[in-house]
Amino acid sequence: MSITFVLEALVVLGAIVMGTRAGGVGVGLWGGLGVFVLVFIFREPPGEPPAAALAIILAVVTAAAMMQAAGGIDWMVSVAAGIIEKRPKQITLIAPLTAFLFCVGSGTGNIIYPLLPVIYDVSYKNNIRPARPLTVTVVQSGIALAASPVSAAMAAMLTLTDVAPYNLGLSQILAITIPACVIGIFVTSLVVNRMWKDLDEDPEVQARIASGQLAAPQQALEGESAASKLTYTKEGRNSALAFLVGVVLIVVFGLFPQLRPAFASEGEAPVPIDMTTTIVLVMFVVGVAILYLGRPDVREVPDQSVFKAGMISAIALFGIAWLTATFIAAHEDYIIETIGGWVTSWQFIFALAVFLVAALTTSQSTATRTIVPIGLAVGLPAGVVTGMWAGGLGGVYTLPANGTQIAAANFDQTGTTKLGTKLIDHSFFIPMLVLSVTTVAVGALIGGLFF
Repeated sequence: MSITFVLEALVVLGAIVMGTRAGGVGVGLWGGLGVFVLVFIFREPPGEPPAAALAIILAVVTAAAMMQAAGGIDWMVSVAAGIIEKRPKQITLIAPLTAFLFCVGSGTGNIIYPLLPVIYDVSYKNNIRPARPLTVTVVQSGIALAASPVSAAMAAMLTLTDVAPYNLGLSQILAITIPACVIGIFVTSLVVNRMWKDLDEDPEVQARIASGQLAAPQQALEGESAASKLTYTKEGRNSALAFLVGVVLIVVFGLFPQLRPAFASEGEAPVPIDMTTTIVLVMFVVGVAILYLGRPDVREVPDQSVFKAGMISAIALFGIAWLTATFIAAHEDYIIETIGGWVTSWQFIFALAVFLVAALTTSQSTATRTIVPIGLAVGLPAGVVTGMWAGGLGGVYTLPANGTQIAAANFDQTGTTKLGTKLIDHSFFIPMLVLSVTTVAVGALIGGLFF
């Protein structure tokens, strides 16, 4: 191991740590500083900037923000709330699976925010400990983006695997991640249903009811449900349907590449356009459709939460991905020779690395561009990498610092959903671990056997 390799590795790690401390766009800025140090101080040639991933993120985020401005998210939430209320006794499973479906369709975990009060309301009125469905619903959004055709994490993943020699396209990735995530959610729901005391056996909850701070579940049944307060417009419904049709089209184009236009270079057979270009073009068409079907005020688009979160992800991804690409390109042979041996002997190290970076950066796309290239470079099968990647992304909920965790704890008036005081003693920690481990195991098995 050369001194140069160690020093440059410290630069990369230092940039990630400092970026994590800064948060948001700070991750990207520190990544850019790291590239500067590697290029100007260590004289390494700059790596390839993640232009393709950025193109997908910008196109998808613009269309999604158009949908949100038109009220499309409100319609999605209303539909999801209706599904959850139909089977209240199975809410610990139904709520996270429903939220998973809508996270996959919208490409963002932000859609669960307005669902949280509905989940609390339905669970408490049916005498179910709210922490159970709330925690599983929150942590599933960590892995759901690995199963979404239009998430920033998928954009980053596609640009790494949908190329030779891996040739693992969107349809193959989804064939691994969707069943792995669903099985992970199912197992986690079963485990969480056996965790903690029931409401009628919890002294803290019963004390709140006795003091009048909290209405008894039977009395709460008489009030108006949270779902009934949700409203949406015709334009919101139309915009959401247009966006979801776009998502379906992307999946269809991924499954049937012959449907994409094919072009030939001189002396070569025609080749269909890549999925990056396809996703970008479809999302632009969707954006125009929403413009006329949903009638959003385009001046409000930059103010939407989806747009802001997407732009932050794009900047963070750009800097950190450029940094890791520069470092890996400079030391690819050494990384394959040494780290490759460790990962080949203990494949779980790769999943652990994705998990830890996701935990530190709270960004699925950053964890993807930081660790997945290393896993591929050292020779792990692309299918196994994909399966482990999906579960490893659950690490974003390791610490109780995410907005959805804080929101869930605040909506739970019983106090059963806790943020803790010792970083890992919060209510989300065990559900997150169970979900991540199960999804990693199932995803690696599916990816290894069939891809």
